[in-house]
Amino acid sequence: MNYLSVENLSYRWGETVLFSDLSFGIAEGQKAALIARNGTGKTTLLDMLCGRMLPDSGRIVFNDAIRVGYLPQEPPMTAGLTVVEQVLSAAGEKARAVREYERATAAADSQTMAHWADVIDRLDAWSYEAQVKSILTQLNIVDLEQKVDTLSGGQRKRVALAALLIDQPDLMILDEPTNHLDLDVIDWLEDHLRRQRVSLLMVTHDRYFLDRICTDIFELDEAQIFHYEGNYNYFLRKKAERVDAQKAEADKARNLLRKEQEWMQRQPQARATKAQARIDAFYDLRERARRDAATPELSLQFGSSRLGRKVVDAYDIGKAYDGRRVIEGFTYKFAPGEKVAIVGRNGAGKTTLLRLLTGEMEPTEGYIEIGQTVVFGHYRQEGLRVPESKTVVEVITDIAEQLSDGGRMVNAAQFLRQFLFPNHMHHQTVGSLSGGERKRLYLVSILVRQPNFLILDEPTNDLDILTLNVLEEYLLSFGGTVIVVSHDRFFVDKIAQHLFVIEGGRVKDFAGNYSDYLDFRRRQERDTRREERQERDGKKPATASSSSSSSSSSSSSSSASSSKPRKLTFAQRRELEQIEAALPEVEQRKAQIEAELSSGISLSPEVSQALATEYAQLTARLDELETRWIELNE
Repeated sequence: MNYLSVENLSYRWGETVLFSDLSFGIAEGQKAALIARNGTGKTTLLDMLCGRMLPDSGRIVFNDAIRVGYLPQEPPMTAGLTVVEQVLSAAGEKARAVREYERATAAADSQTMAHWADVIDRLDAWSYEAQVKSILTQLNIVDLEQKVDTLSGGQRKRVALAALLIDQPDLMILDEPTNHLDLDVIDWLEDHLRRQRVSLLMVTHDRYFLDRICTDIFELDEAQIFHYEGNYNYFLRKKAERVDAQKAEADKARNLLRKEQEWMQRQPQARATKAQARIDAFYDLRERARRDAATPELSLQFGSSRLGRKVVDAYDIGKAYDGRRVIEGFTYKFAPGEKVAIVGRNGAGKTTLLRLLTGEMEPTEGYIEIGQTVVFGHYRQEGLRVPESKTVVEVITDIAEQLSDGGRMVNAAQFLRQFLFPNHMHHQTVGSLSGGERKRLYLVSILVRQPNFLILDEPTNDLDILTLNVLEEYLLSFGGTVIVVSHDRFFVDKIAQHLFVIEGGRVKDFAGNYSDYLDFRRRQERDTRREERQERDGKKPATASSSSSSSSSSSSSSSASSSKPRKLTFAQRRELEQIEAALPEVEQRKAQIEAELSSGISLSPEVSQALATEYAQLTARLDELETRWIELNE
């Protein structure tokens, strides 16, 4: 079934043609990504699909039988609503019943709670309520009564994403869904979308996300759309083939053009006497010969100041806000050329640690020594901090009139052209740039100062994939020290030699990249779930160490509960009962499939595929149920 058809869509912004005669479609079950350079119209195209902008020509047709959901980069919120009201603002009896039940729970109104509990019973909506709670928990949305007016940009993005996932539209259009999300949350979202029977069209620079979810890639290039039926790795191979073919075609056209040019010049008489068809073919040939498939590439060629042996030494530093310790007891000596990534949940203290290390913030305890040769280049999460009215060229000339580019001195205009800001953009204001163009200008304005200690706080937000590839290659060859904070797992894996993991104010050094850390975490979680279930079933844990660990954990939790008893709400008790009833059924069915697949009985390819698919779904469902069971029992 076709969900979306785009036919001959064209749009011009000023003198720039963003796209011309675009035609493509999204079918049921397709999970597609839109890839393009910054400033070429990705967000504009999504806004048109969602009715927020009109094209110059062409039409957009959605299937009337489907529901469409849109997650913009900056999601709007309804002023005055609480988080739970915003999330459950979708129409429908189940959503309304759950919303009213939550309101009554917050107000401790037992009579109203009982009424809406009866309604939820009648609608059989407890599973819906459990699903809502599960999604909110996974997205780290805790304070359901907080007003949406007070939320940060990252919190608003997570609330809007929760509302979309709970609403379950048939087609989701997502603009940078992973921006502002923790690495753990991105991992969960990736798994959730991969398992859902939902069609997707998204813009994202997260290459792992693209590779693991997408069935199709649409590339917007040279004002046209190119379709690749495969994931991100397939796209890379096929794009290289397309570029090579375009180069060969352009070379062939240039060779033929020389002959046709001679023919045109040998005809002094009026054009009316020439073969009109050949004349028309000449101009078409000239246009093809001028088309250079090698689009100008960004090249980061900056030197760095000399870095001495002493870089930054931290001695037992800590930082507290209003009595809450954000960083505690951090001691470390950075080495020249070291590359480390900092990971942790939002609010864990990543940005605080960066500001402490650069001396922008004084620690509450401990002290920091900075080497005399250190020149910091601090790329901040909030981006370029200059007046919106300042022009692109003024941003650079404020640094210097003459700049070094790969060892030669150039003026600001020459410098900007090297970094994909052509002449017509030099006098554009900063306020008129796209998000990615602003970030690229900001990055260049930092690197041109030739720092030897780079601090990059979320540098990948809004940068296109091609720019990210160039930045990664630059950082790998960079001779100075680098600290990055990024939710882009591919970026972290490629750059970081090791990780600083912030948990509860403590900074732990992990020897490995993020994928290694994620595998380590998953093994730990599997072991914990197995021990919890063994205890629940009255079995002894597998090892003595785990037994002692579990028993000490039990005794500490039992002493904590005796001092401060915690009770489940009525809804949570119902949810726990349902999970405990569902777990044996899921386990039994999973065991049946394992037995069928390993029985040695010949199965048709269709049956084998169906069983394998169901087995994967049951495994994911079992993980989800066990995780929620642990959360409720805690």
